[in-house]
Amino acid sequence: MLKLKEIYKYLDSISPFSLQESWDNSGLLIGNMESDIKDIYLTLEVTKELALSAKQDSLIISHHPLIFKALNKLDFLDYPSNIIEILIKKNISLIAMHTNFDITHLNKYFVEKILGFNNYSMAEIACIVDDKFEFDTLLKKFDYPIRYSKCKDIIQKIAVVCGSGISQIESIYKEYSIDCVITGDVKYHDVMKFKSLGISIIDANHYQTECFFGEILSPYLKDISYNAIIFDLENPFSIKIN
Repeated sequence: MLKLKEIYKYLDSISPFSLQESWDNSGLLIGNMESDIKDIYLTLEVTKELALSAKQDSLIISHHPLIFKALNKLDFLDYPSNIIEILIKKNISLIAMHTNFDITHLNKYFVEKILGFNNYSMAEIACIVDDKFEFDTLLKKFDYPIRYSKCKDIIQKIAVVCGSGISQIESIYKEYSIDCVITGDVKYHDVMKFKSLGISIIDANHYQTECFFGEILSPYLKDISYNAIIFDLENPFSIKIN
């Protein structure tokens, strides 16, 4: 059994928290660094169901920070305070690995394992795939419903950011001559802007691009003798098909 500070140090060695974006809140969110950790849970999101089912004195490592913006009060009838209350009562620690993990692992995993590309480079948080192929061929790589805006039949350079990455792509698309974007949570006005610039967009779904978080991190924790429990979080959205 390791102390929280030892696990934190190990996580920092494989995905440094210093790499996180300036607006992010990765790192230790709840807990005492001197606590002994019996069990570890991995999840994309900290839910009330996970907080209730997790064992006493355990650690949850999430991708998305439960505490993101500053909290002016803890109203236990409101989110996220209702979940924080449960974690504190059960002495459950919480660490978030968000944009630092995007940079070191998640975006690369999605590009290699899901899209099947090995020829790519990094540009800040984004993976840049430099290759020439048909846009319709790229669409076939997704085996679930997606939204897209097609501007060209042939594309040569793709920017990939898992989750909600339009704001990150905004800062690099000119420098890298991007002609296709793959990310999630794309808004209507984002599509209109990029369409006017001749840049195709594939909205690959926030959940679907990041649901591999636990699968990626779990093998690393075995190296420090923890068989982490991956929380089975389902996509919160349902799709209606007529």
